Amino acid sequence: MFDNCLTKEWFVTKDKQMKINIICRNNIINKNGASPLCLRFTHNRTAKLISLGIAIPSEYWDAEQQTVSESCPNWRKIQLDLDSKLQEYEKKIHRLETLGIEVNFDTLFETKNKLINCTVIEYFNHCIERFEALGKIGTAAKYRCCLSLLNLYCSEKTRFEEIDLPFLQNMELFLRKRGNSSNDIATKFSVFKAVYNKALADGLFVSKNDLFKKFKVGSLWTPTRKRAITKEDISKLIGVEVPNESREGYKVLAKNIFLFSYFTAGMNFKDIACLRYGDILNDRVYYARHKTKKEMSCRLIAQVKEIIATYSKRDYSDEDYIFPILEKNIHITEQQIFNRLHKALVRINQELKKLGKEAGIKLPLSTYVARHTFATVLKRSGVDVSIISEALGHSDITTTKIYLDSFENSQIDKAMENLL
Repeated sequence: MFDNCLTKEWFVTKDKQMKINIICRNNIINKNGASPLCLRFTHNRTAKLISLGIAIPSEYWDAEQQTVSESCPNWRKIQLDLDSKLQEYEKKIHRLETLGIEVNFDTLFETKNKLINCTVIEYFNHCIERFEALGKIGTAAKYRCCLSLLNLYCSEKTRFEEIDLPFLQNMELFLRKRGNSSNDIATKFSVFKAVYNKALADGLFVSKNDLFKKFKVGSLWTPTRKRAITKEDISKLIGVEVPNESREGYKVLAKNIFLFSYFTAGMNFKDIACLRYGDILNDRVYYARHKTKKEMSCRLIAQVKEIIATYSKRDYSDEDYIFPILEKNIHITEQQIFNRLHKALVRINQELKKLGKEAGIKLPLSTYVARHTFATVLKRSGVDVSIISEALGHSDITTTKIYLDSFENSQIDKAMENLL
């Protein structure tokens, strides 16, 4: 049935009853001369193909190693996508084996069948494994943090049908006694609610009532303190002299990252760190926000060009990172990138707080302050919130409104002058 497929078998189940491999169907050639890549599952001499949505010319496919040739355009991204999808199914199979469930097409591809007997803790782990397999390491880390607290609060045998209003109320009390802030508690409950609703959608249990209409997660959030500085503060920061010495390397980098973010429409730290020279074209930078996947573009003004020039390398390629944070040959997997960015961000924010004090800026600086400052400066200049939302790459204008208070204290003070 699947003749002319370039393939090599990979056994992934303990009993070797299920085989999984990546194939290039070179008997199918599209109008661009490319052949589709698929996952092929074989069980009891029956095969099932899952399309990967990827097609490449067959000459770029190494059938022996089941990898994409490095000569293939975009080979690194394609290979990472393939590895992530393969790992996702391997983890699914491992999960079934751990639960003692037979691995077959029904249990592997039907969520309801394979997870119907799992506990809350088990389902949390399932969600985390899926995020990791999809390369969403940051989201997986957030879920893992919530899970660690859940392990302290409830029994590992707790099932979804046992969760009721008192369970949630006591969980909130438990977190407050631990010293968690209101917004941290709200974050944990947002994750818990997402997992609860996903389990409900997957048919793991039947809810007798809409639990989260009674327990309102939104009411847990409290307003955060102001996180934007003024244009005058930006000038102060620019005026801080930082010796360009090796021991001061992070201090220089911190200042440049903050200003780069401010002058590129509040670009997020991860998006900045992942910028490559190939993302720059005709004095503009083009990138996709890692958080929302939204395609973004920003004009490079003189200050930004000067920062980029600071880190220019000789004979750089389009694949080279602009900033000295990630190394293309070292930080390859999503987990490696996540770990490196987390470590660098902590150090950069530490240096920004020192820079802020030196500049005489009262608000503690961080990369997040740069993003908020960009949005607030535009708002103070009379720019419409919808335009600010587009510039920030938000998927919903509501998020932008959270960034921006409806009225600043200075505006209210001025309005008060009209009372008499």
